[in-house]
Amino acid sequence: MNTLDPLPSGMYPAPETTGAAAIADVSAPPPAEAPARFIHPLVELRFDRSAFEDLERRVQRNGPWDDWTMFRLAREAEEAALVTDFHELQCLRALPAFEPMAHQVDTARRVLHEMRGRAILADEVGLGKTIEAGLILKEYWVRGLVKKALILVPASLVLQWVRELGQKFDLPAVPQKRLHSWQNDIVVASMDTAKREPNRQILLDNEYDMLIVDEAHKLKNKRTTNYQFVSQLRKKYCLLLTATPIQNDMGELYNLITLLKPGQLGEEGEFNSNFVKGRREAKNEDKLQENLGQLMIRNRRSDGGVQFTRRFVTNVPLVLSPEEMALYEGVTNYIKQHAYAENGDLASMLSLVTLQREVCSSRDAVFLTLVNLFKKTAEDSPLRARIWELVELIRQIQANTKAEKTMELIQGIGDKAIVFTEYRATQEYLLRFFREHGLQAVPYRGGMNRGKKDWMMDLFRRRAQVMIATEAGGEGINLQFCHHIVNFDLPWNPMRVEQRIGRVHRLGQTEDVKIFNLCTLGTIEEHIVHLLHEKINLFESVIGELDDIVERLEREESWERRMAKMVLESEGDEDLRRRMDSLGNTVLQARGRSREEAGRT
Repeated sequence: MNTLDPLPSGMYPAPETTGAAAIADVSAPPPAEAPARFIHPLVELRFDRSAFEDLERRVQRNGPWDDWTMFRLAREAEEAALVTDFHELQCLRALPAFEPMAHQVDTARRVLHEMRGRAILADEVGLGKTIEAGLILKEYWVRGLVKKALILVPASLVLQWVRELGQKFDLPAVPQKRLHSWQNDIVVASMDTAKREPNRQILLDNEYDMLIVDEAHKLKNKRTTNYQFVSQLRKKYCLLLTATPIQNDMGELYNLITLLKPGQLGEEGEFNSNFVKGRREAKNEDKLQENLGQLMIRNRRSDGGVQFTRRFVTNVPLVLSPEEMALYEGVTNYIKQHAYAENGDLASMLSLVTLQREVCSSRDAVFLTLVNLFKKTAEDSPLRARIWELVELIRQIQANTKAEKTMELIQGIGDKAIVFTEYRATQEYLLRFFREHGLQAVPYRGGMNRGKKDWMMDLFRRRAQVMIATEAGGEGINLQFCHHIVNFDLPWNPMRVEQRIGRVHRLGQTEDVKIFNLCTLGTIEEHIVHLLHEKINLFESVIGELDDIVERLEREESWERRMAKMVLESEGDEDLRRRMDSLGNTVLQARGRSREEAGRT
């Protein structure tokens, strides 16, 4: 063996050649016969055949990994690990089976490079905020910048988060079950569990590289224990997920931004002076939007590039039985009498409007309210006897027109369907009714613990044809395996309707979504369906656009309060229809202005 002549890394001379022409690619196999010179990838070694054979014997002694194939694999692995562009997401190469959408990748890049890991993800319902948060967490994980993460979500979404992080992002997330669970690298827990002792102190004693909070609009009030607890957690990076970052109060917006990045909007007095015109109204909106743009990302369906399946909406008009209509008219007359007796106490009067809506749902729903109202009414009040007359009318009702129609619809669908109702009593009635008719149905409601909610979801996915959900089912859960919705009762607020639909009509849904709205003719429901469907075209419109409009209107007065006042103040069905049309026209005019503003920008 004579001299060592350095060569470029990864290159070797071909047999019996020298100079530039002798440079060959490392991927080529070594010569079949021993060359006059054995070539090492880093240096050139000159030796005779006996030296080559001696080296070959020593290679064999070093084990099966010391061969040409293993060297090439090692080199390819090193090349794959090279970071050629710091601004590209490195995690995408580690997720070959998962392809995020363009807006989700763009969001992750912005959070990484512009917002330094602290952001509000405020996409409209169904655009994949959870996917964006998972991408960001995975990117920081791959770069070695996050080694310990805490994810706080509603109890019903804990296992859903764990599954998505594991299946889509190959992240070792675990649900919090015992005290020792907090020691894992990525823990998903409910906010209620985390803030209770001894969990609270354990978390406050720890330091987290990343904190993610889902449904973060519940943190807007700085006086709540949720807000104070999250503000005390030590975290380097923080993501807040909410589809409604700005709602009723400008102070709530300030609280949310301050939780994420203290000082971004100045002191509270400075913020009020610069940006608050009224409790629900902003000033210097351009400057405020500029500040928010440094911390908040909101993708909209109207931005394009996101393809959803279609929606098909069917309004199902129903005629109540004579007994059901007698109860509805009796309750309506009672409300008018009671409203007059309240002498303008709007808060008390608004609560009475619920009676009308309950009658349209089921006798079970209105029965409980009337009995409680009877107990609270003074014994010498003339209204007390009237309440009991209404209870007697309930006893005469032997069937539920809406329940029978719902059964007919589901039998015609022949596939999974989710039925939404506003009332727990109606939910219990429908469960009994379906069971009596041989239909498998499961409930889903807010009072269930995390384990039971997950159990109900699993039963619906694997066995039951129907899930009967209250409003708890309209938030957070993903039901893409179902594409039929029956609105047994319709909420008054358009955004709550969209939350329901967003459980099935979201990214990942491969089928067109069919929505059935039950509507009892001659009742308040007929007017609600007219407003939401026919007047403002809720079900076919771009919801993000309507979201902004409803939000602006609610700065003056909440949607439900506005609607209830119309019901109480109207002099009859025709007058109520005119008032509903007027509200619809207001929404349409606001939509036109919104589109003009968007066109100018």
